[in-house]
Amino acid sequence: MAKKVGITPLHDRVIVKPAAAETKTAGGIIIPDTAKEKPQRGVVVAAGPGKKDEPVTVKAGDTVLYSKYAGTELSLDGEELLIMRESDILAIV
Repeated sequence: MAKKVGITPLHDRVIVKPAAAETKTAGGIIIPDTAKEKPQRGVVVAAGPGKKDEPVTVKAGDTVLYSKYAGTELSLDGEELLIMRESDILAIV
């Protein structure tokens, strides 16, 4: 379950905590920090109410897939988060 954050997104914005990047391949090869890809999966921490005629369809605790370069990075209480539009979310897993 997602914990409460001290920030409330507006309109169709969603705050996502990215999943940890993979540090090893399936074969056991360790991937250096410089070669790691940005994660494209995360957990919704908070969601805004939506636009006038379009309510937000994701809720806190949902695991989602999002575009590779989606959102703006922010750090809140030492935790790395992304704030993005709901349209940047591709699927709920």
